[in-house]
Amino acid sequence: MKQKLSAKEQLLVGLTLFSMFFGAGNLIFPPYLGQEAGSATWTAMLGFGLSAVCLPILGVIAVAKSGGLTTLADRVHPVFSVVFTLLAYLSIGPCLAIPRTASTSFTMAVVPFVGGDAPLGMFQLLYSIAFFCVALVIAMRPEKLTERLGKILCPTLLILIAVIFFGCVFLHDGGYGPAHGKYEEAALAAGFIDGYQTMDTIAALVFGIVIALNINEKGVREKSSVVGALVKAGIIAGVVLALVYVALGHVGALAGGGGFDLAGNTNGARTLTAIVGELYGSVGTVLLAGVFVLACLNTCIGLLSSCSEYFSTLIPAVSYRKWLIFFAFASMVISNAGLDMILKISVPVLSAIYPVCIVLILLAFLQNVIGGLRFVYPVTIGVTAAISLLDVAGSQGWIPPVLSNLPLYSVGLVWIVPAAVAILAGAAISAVAGRSKTR
Repeated sequence: MKQKLSAKEQLLVGLTLFSMFFGAGNLIFPPYLGQEAGSATWTAMLGFGLSAVCLPILGVIAVAKSGGLTTLADRVHPVFSVVFTLLAYLSIGPCLAIPRTASTSFTMAVVPFVGGDAPLGMFQLLYSIAFFCVALVIAMRPEKLTERLGKILCPTLLILIAVIFFGCVFLHDGGYGPAHGKYEEAALAAGFIDGYQTMDTIAALVFGIVIALNINEKGVREKSSVVGALVKAGIIAGVVLALVYVALGHVGALAGGGGFDLAGNTNGARTLTAIVGELYGSVGTVLLAGVFVLACLNTCIGLLSSCSEYFSTLIPAVSYRKWLIFFAFASMVISNAGLDMILKISVPVLSAIYPVCIVLILLAFLQNVIGGLRFVYPVTIGVTAAISLLDVAGSQGWIPPVLSNLPLYSVGLVWIVPAAVAILAGAAISAVAGRSKTR
């Protein structure tokens, strides 16, 4: 039994984790951010990096050191653990993230090549069937993903993204345009919230189960060694994510300042299409299609594997492969709702779940300090969840904006101050309860 991975094996595991993270949202949101932020791109990208790079990597480390998502969530309450874990897996699984991989790649890999009068509904159905069949075949052996994603698909994807980036650097004349909308007033906070859309902080909580299988497959089985390898994989994935986001943000900012007709644009797919088409013509359309298909396929495989692995342990009577087939089929059906519809649904869902994920991860890193204070987790997570739900309900117009007088409400981060106060309140309640018990 090996004590640790070789440097090459560790790099491949890190690239595999990057491949699982880097999918539809990771491709379309950084360029859209650059397009809209313009001269404020790098301030917005800093916020984006905090929520789309730092938090996911902290999530991987937190779950690894805590012994798994269920163990971490149990610190709040067993009922919360079950409900939250199910919500996490379903939201980054068949309900939102997996269908989005097929919808986004279809938008970029098929729509540009067919006529305006083509039966897009039929084409999308056929494409989604083929897409999920390929993902299904590769995901049948989750312990082999390092060989299939890390060695082959990930390097190919990175090469294609590099071609787009360096084409913009050397072939495109022009600069950034002005900042628009929310990026004029609060670029940092806007970028931070944009990072929610990648879903990677949620994904970070659930990917460990599959990455651990790949580490085990390479002969490393001792728990401390597996945790160490997971942490290193997270750092490698984070570095690659940051580099790619910087490249895509720059591309989007150039597109926004380049005089393209992007009025009414709602996602980065059109942003990339505009500038890559200018640089490479029809070849660029093919290049972009390849980038989107590879990125979305990689993430789809990782998400299918993670969800199926979890549910096969939750309900052992149904095997991993049966869950895999079920989730692939369900995702295929939902993906045919279309990208815009999926994005519209994902915004309120992620805005409600993300703050809870962030606070849970941060509490995990405070475990040495708050471990003996049993009310900190439930009070803090309870307050964060309540504030997030009220904020989403108000922003969607379901109820009046009852939180509008709280700090950071205007920039969409109203949960931060209540969460910080709740940590102190939970610690105080724990201390009082502890003294009462000793009397």
